[in-house]
Amino acid sequence: MDLRALREEAIEATSRALWDKHGFVPSEDSDEWEAEYRRQFTRLKQQGGSATPSPAPAARAPAGAAAPEPRWPELSGTLEQRRWAATIRAERLAAIPNEPMRAWLASAWTRAKLWIDTQDVPIATLLQRLQPQYADYRRKTAERQKARTDETQAKAAAAAAREERLRAAGITPANLVELIDASERTDPAPIKAKIAEIAVDGRHLRIFETSDPARLLVKEKNGAEQLDYGIDRDAGLVADLATFAKE
Repeated sequence: MDLRALREEAIEATSRALWDKHGFVPSEDSDEWEAEYRRQFTRLKQQGGSATPSPAPAARAPAGAAAPEPRWPELSGTLEQRRWAATIRAERLAAIPNEPMRAWLASAWTRAKLWIDTQDVPIATLLQRLQPQYADYRRKTAERQKARTDETQAKAAAAAAREERLRAAGITPANLVELIDASERTDPAPIKAKIAEIAVDGRHLRIFETSDPARLLVKEKNGAEQLDYGIDRDAGLVADLATFAKE
């Protein structure tokens, strides 16, 4: 066997060995890939290049259980290309034991031509070539997940801080509604900015500033009943409402 053919066979053997070990193939720039390649090259050279490529093991369903039929994304292309590629895709994906990578490849390769053009490329080699793209996908997915987690934690922390502020000030929705109910009623005045919104015991109240600095406007919905009424503007009530409304 000539040196070029020996190198190609060593690359194939390296991909298979690393795939069997990890479920994916590290980059050719990695120390692990280089070390495995040297082992395979030496072994094949000693054997005279007699190794026979074998496909990666197919994922199997648990004994006694029927494997669910996967529903992969629709392929694009001509009708003939889609039919041809669907068969190729099913066979190739079945040979990938790494479920996350299988799902990624199915969603990333929706052009029928991609499957047709690479049908003769050994699966281990194909996965090795795609490893940088898959690694980038996993990195971005992890970043998005971390961003969502951070956002959720930040919202939870803000909500906890708000609850602590309200607890320390003795402010509750029920107390605020009691203060509004106890306020002197007035005629409504032209509406301005909203101060707060409260929901308690089936009542939904929105409290607004008005053009009259001495009055507030309350828009209340209680079941099917909707009321608009004014109340005297009390500085303490306004301060408590503003604290309640603050995120």
